[in-house]
Amino acid sequence: MTEHVDVIVVGAGLSGIGAAWHLQARCPDRSYTILEARDAIGGTWDLFRYPGIRSDSDMHTLGYSFRPWTQAKAIADGPSIRDYVRDTAREAGIDRNIRFGHRMIAADWSTPDACWRLEVERDGARIEMTCNFLYVCSGYYDYATGHAPAFPGAADFSGRIVHPQFWPEDLDYAGRNVVVIGSGATAVTLVPEMAREAAHVTMLQRSPTYVVTRPAHDKFANWLRSRLPARTAYGVTRWKNVLFGMFFYRLARRKPGKVKDRLIGMVREQLGPDYDVATHFTPRYDPWDQRLCLVPDADLFAAIRSGEASVVTDTIETFTRDGIRLSSGKELPADVIVTATGLKLTMMGGARLSVDGTVVQVGQALQYKGMMLSDVPNLAFTFGYTNASWTLKADLVAGYVCRLLNVMRKRGLRQATPRVDRAGVTPEPFANFSSGYIERAEAILPKQGDRKPWRLNQNYALDVMALRFGSVDDSMEFSQPARARAA
Repeated sequence: MTEHVDVIVVGAGLSGIGAAWHLQARCPDRSYTILEARDAIGGTWDLFRYPGIRSDSDMHTLGYSFRPWTQAKAIADGPSIRDYVRDTAREAGIDRNIRFGHRMIAADWSTPDACWRLEVERDGARIEMTCNFLYVCSGYYDYATGHAPAFPGAADFSGRIVHPQFWPEDLDYAGRNVVVIGSGATAVTLVPEMAREAAHVTMLQRSPTYVVTRPAHDKFANWLRSRLPARTAYGVTRWKNVLFGMFFYRLARRKPGKVKDRLIGMVREQLGPDYDVATHFTPRYDPWDQRLCLVPDADLFAAIRSGEASVVTDTIETFTRDGIRLSSGKELPADVIVTATGLKLTMMGGARLSVDGTVVQVGQALQYKGMMLSDVPNLAFTFGYTNASWTLKADLVAGYVCRLLNVMRKRGLRQATPRVDRAGVTPEPFANFSSGYIERAEAILPKQGDRKPWRLNQNYALDVMALRFGSVDDSMEFSQPARARAA
């Protein structure tokens, strides 16, 4: 028999557990189930196990709005974040509603039945489930494959080549030469951590990234927590960090030259006047054209100053038996090569979507309020900010979904579909962001429009107004499809 629940949440990571908490708290009359393709809670924070894995946002904004982060470290390690998500699920009883080993393969909306019919893979077999509302919280990248460019000569390398997304438990790099290819958040995390044991670690980058240092401990937050109730202190710190982040982002957009000079100046203060900051830490783009890389307590710069790590800016000619030969002719010796080359994006967990049998081309749809798709009924997804913590947006989306469900129940309506007059809205790329993982996925990412509610806000305050207090009737078509006749 086909199992039916009111809401199916896809993914038991940071977003999915948060979504479930909001459903329990705000829509207690709705049944829900979480489908998790893997066998554990945590999503990203359970999958990634590379050395030093940590947040690149402070935990007072990456944490849930409803559950204070009370540990002393604001920039937290991966295992601590994983425990935080799991504890949230256990304490709220959410873990009892998770189906592990269930991967959504396809979902088709049936207008006569006003429900989604899901094809789900479980233990190698296919089963069918149905729901009135589908809430996709599976993140934005492919868990099965990372972005791995084909490097010439890779087969000739005598050492090990590993991708951070699939870190081998048996990798021994102590006393060995390591080359980390990349300059993003993963690379700047790996380099100082691996340098603790390796003979030497080289960060090989094609071009520099903005790197910003920040204390791992938020002294203000810890001081406040010692004097106020945990929830109050957490709320104050959260808004303090949100407002500072918004101010800094706006400043970077209005005065990119000045912000660039200051960021590079901070690197020069860490590495000294003789270091070639112009070559290795001066990007060709403006701040926030791509996401900034955060290094807590300046650990990357400390590793460089000590000589345990170094940065090389060049391109790869070929891998060799003993390392990498660069286009400049320089040879980098390596026993281990880590390809921190980025993520491969996917939407809707890679599942096929259709409405009444017609396939939904997600890359051609318009996103609605950063959380729904034009002409697709009763479906929401979570896609966090590019310039702030993921969970800030996830919390707002979850609250909006609950509002929408409750309005539908109150009005006795079964279908809610974002509708747009395409003649009046100009489609634009999903995000004004030049990061490689976004540009590579442009064809599969939904478009945004040039005006509300189709315009994507990269601004938490605007989204608070739109999602927490804005009208649910804005460009939303509510309907009551005729029920299908019994055979």
